[in-house]
Amino acid sequence: MLLNDLFVRLAMDLIAVWVMVRVIYFSVYRTRDLFFTLIITNLVIFLLSYSLNGSKFSLGAAFGLFVVFGMLRFRTEDISIKDMTYLFLAIAFGVFSAVAQMLWWTQALVMGGVLGITALLESNLLYRRESVKTVLYDKPEMLHAVSNQEVINDLRARTGLAVHRFQVVRVDLLRDTVQLKVYYFE
Repeated sequence: MLLNDLFVRLAMDLIAVWVMVRVIYFSVYRTRDLFFTLIITNLVIFLLSYSLNGSKFSLGAAFGLFVVFGMLRFRTEDISIKDMTYLFLAIAFGVFSAVAQMLWWTQALVMGGVLGITALLESNLLYRRESVKTVLYDKPEMLHAVSNQEVINDLRARTGLAVHRFQVVRVDLLRDTVQLKVYYFE
């Protein structure tokens, strides 16, 4: 019975994290950079949480692992907020699948609901997704224009992006350049 429980929970967990990584994350970002990290982190968290589930400090240990694994890998590396959210989901699915005290179909329903909300938020159905890129702009004199629209038009022509606004990050008078954050809708 215990082995059956382990395999059912593990199967639900791996299916959920695979759907999150392959179906939602990859379809939006078209990058495989975090595939390995998200799936293996989820698997390790699941196995550790499941093995500690019978101990008195299982919930505290699970949350401790949750925090440690979340900070350990990405402490020194720049990672986007969205990627951190996916890491958080991978860890949460592992802990939830391992320690939740509910029927398997209820667990599957909860994880399916979270995946559905994630997919909905990643789609453009609720709002237009705004992205940002940092560019080095070599026409600082354009920033003194009467209208920002001239700069936006120039940025659109040069980047090929549907830029709708920009923000000055840094001015380099020595190189006569300006670092800009350009915002565009996908």
